[in-house]
Amino acid sequence: MSEARICLLRGVNVGGVKVPMAELRALAEAAGLANPRTLLASGNLVADSADPPARVEAKLEAALEQHFGRRIEVIVRTPRQWAEMMRANPFAAQARENGSRMLVMVMKDGVKTGALEALSALAQGEEAVAEAGGDLFFWHPDGIGRSVMAGKALPRLIGVGTGRNWNTVEKLAAMVCAAD
Repeated sequence: MSEARICLLRGVNVGGVKVPMAELRALAEAAGLANPRTLLASGNLVADSADPPARVEAKLEAALEQHFGRRIEVIVRTPRQWAEMMRANPFAAQARENGSRMLVMVMKDGVKTGALEALSALAQGEEAVAEAGGDLFFWHPDGIGRSVMAGKALPRLIGVGTGRNWNTVEKLAAMVCAAD
């Protein structure tokens, strides 16, 4: 039975390869995903598939690499997984206060050992980072762009992941009816 899949592309349209959303929808359809729809222009795709998330990741990564000539990592979650991630947010009060300053780093294969401690040591002021359910949650009260901690949250330290602010997390949840 086909179900929505939240597909997050890593590193596109923000300094990485440019992926026009119309092309992304067409590639998703050609890869066998149904009803592809995008949110913003930052690599957020929702599409329907009966395949498990890992298979959808593989299909999209292959299609993107063939089309753009370079590997673009994709992280896929079911609506249930997305809702569980949202419930696990250790900074829920802060997210309600200002969702643009709360970031979740959705991880492909979990967080590298020692990453949380290394990032915590870089936190300034009221900044905070926590791990829950294999993802990283960041609170940046002074903004993400000013954060030393955010600047160091790179794959070599934390593992492969892609960040979305809480406002985007909630919009994606609404697209698949996964909100609490």
